Amino acid sequence: MKYLYLFFCFLASSVGGYAQKSPATKPPFEPQQTYRAELELATHNSDVQVQPIAEDSSVVLLVERDPRIAGKPEFFFQKFNHALQPQSKVDIPVPRGYDFQRICAEGTDVYAVFSGLDPATLWVAAYDTRTGELGTGEFKTKRARGIQELKALDGNLFVTVEVDQHLTILLLDLHTAQFQFLPSVFEPLPARFTFLADSVTKRAELILSESNGFKSRLQLKQLDEDGRLIRSEFVQAGSERGLLDAQLSPGDSAARLLAGTYTLRDSRYSQGLFASDLTAGVTPTGQRRSLRFYDFLNFKHFFDFMKPARLARMRQRSARLKASDRQYRHRFQLLMHDMLPTPEGFVLVSEVYYPRYANSTNWTSPYSYGLLPGYNGFGYPSRYNNFYNTRRGSEGFRTTHALICGFDRQGNLLWDNSFLLKEVDHFQLQETVRIRPFRDGQRMAMAYLKDEDFHYKVVDRAADTPNDWEVKLKTPNPTDKISETTQEYLMEWYGSRFLAVGYQHVRPEKGPGRDVFFLNTLEF
Repeated sequence: MKYLYLFFCFLASSVGGYAQKSPATKPPFEPQQTYRAELELATHNSDVQVQPIAEDSSVVLLVERDPRIAGKPEFFFQKFNHALQPQSKVDIPVPRGYDFQRICAEGTDVYAVFSGLDPATLWVAAYDTRTGELGTGEFKTKRARGIQELKALDGNLFVTVEVDQHLTILLLDLHTAQFQFLPSVFEPLPARFTFLADSVTKRAELILSESNGFKSRLQLKQLDEDGRLIRSEFVQAGSERGLLDAQLSPGDSAARLLAGTYTLRDSRYSQGLFASDLTAGVTPTGQRRSLRFYDFLNFKHFFDFMKPARLARMRQRSARLKASDRQYRHRFQLLMHDMLPTPEGFVLVSEVYYPRYANSTNWTSPYSYGLLPGYNGFGYPSRYNNFYNTRRGSEGFRTTHALICGFDRQGNLLWDNSFLLKEVDHFQLQETVRIRPFRDGQRMAMAYLKDEDFHYKVVDRAADTPNDWEVKLKTPNPTDKISETTQEYLMEWYGSRFLAVGYQHVRPEKGPGRDVFFLNTLEF
C-alpha cells in the first residue's frame, strides 16, 4: 500500500491571515539535529512504515521493496538504535498476494498485519526486537473486512474491523493461533469510536458515540487483555448538550479522566471541550457529578488566528445571545490526540480542521459560517473512523491550528494555548502536530513537518510565544542540497526527541544525486 501526503500553503479567508503577518523572531534556542540515517530507496519502488520504540529508544522500519523486473515484493524489518545506527535486519517471508495493512508495537515487540486476495484472510508477523526472533501466522477469519485499527495488549492483537455492516473487534491470540470476534462490540455502521490499549493497566477501552439524530452520548466499554468485557457505562450530558468524541487518561492511577468535545444539538460541530472525573460517580438521576464544559469562547488562545476586531464582534454577538437565553454556536471540527500525563494531571491536544469536497474549486471553511453538506449524525470523519458517508465525496482536509489544554486529575481546566499552522492539507484525516515535553517538566514543544521545514512552537502553559519558528532538516554533509522532499511526516519518539522521516532527493556538491528514505532526529 502506498500513502501520499500532499501539502499546499496559500492564504484562505481570515484563517491564519492575522497571525502570520508578524515577522519571524529569532528563537532563543533551536532543536539539535544530532543523528540522521538514510536508506537507498525511492518512492516509485518502495514503501516504508516507521515504528518508534520508546521502551529502549530504538526505531523499527518495515520496508517493502518492489522487485526490479518480476517476482514478489521483498519485505524486511530494519532496526536502528537511539543514535540511528543500523542494528539487526530480518527478512519477512510474506506470502505472494498479501498487502500490508497496519503496524503497531508493545514494549519492544513489533507487529505487522497483512491481508490476502481474500481480505478476510490475515497474515501476521511478530518481531521481537531484542532477540531478532520473527514469528508468523495466518488467520482465516472468513468475515472480517476493512481493518481500521491495530492494538497490541499482552501479546494479543486487537483488530478493529467491519463485519456485516457492523463495527467489531477481532482478537488474534498469537500464543494459541486462535481468533475470535468479541461479542461485546458489534455496532452498526457508520460508527464514531475511539479505541485505546494501555499496556500498564492491561486494559483496552472502546469509546463509542451514540446519537438519536438530535442528541449524542458516549458509551465506554472496558476489556481485559483476553477481550472479556469488564464493564460498560454511559456518559451523557443534560440540557441540549451532546458528547461527541473523547479520550481517556492513560496509566494505572486513581484518576480516570474522560475529556473530549461536546456539541449543541448539531452533531456536526464542536462547541467546546468537556471533562469528567469518572471516579466521582453519578447523581440519583444518572448525571455525572464532575462533568464540566468549556466553551471555545472561554479559552484564552483558541481564537489567536482571528483578527482582534472580528473576535470582539463575535464576543459581542455571543453576549447579546446570552442575554436572551440563547447560546452562540460554533462550527468547528476537532481531531483529538491521546491524552498525555503531566505532573499536574493531563494534557489534551486537539487539531482544528475542515474538509474539502469533490466538484468544488474552493475549500469550505467553517469560518465563513456556511453549512457543510452531507454531515448528519454519524456522518463525521475522524482518525478513529473511516466508516462515514457523505453525499459529496471529500477531497481532503485542511488543518488550521491546534489547541492544547492542561487539566488536573478532576477535569478542571488549568491553562490553554494554541499553535497556528500554515494551512496544512492532507488527503486523509490524520494527526499533523506532534508534542514532546522539555526536560524541565514545565515547557513543551509542538511541531509539524512541511517539506523539509520543521515548524515548532514552545508552549509554557498559557504564555504568549511565537508561532513561526522553523528550521530546515540537515544532512550529514553541509554542502548537500535537498531538491525534493515527499511523503514526509513527524513522529514522537522518546524524551524531548522528535523523529522526522520521508523520502528525499539529495544533490551533493559533486557527483550524482541520490534518492533516499531519511530519518532525522530533532531534540530540545
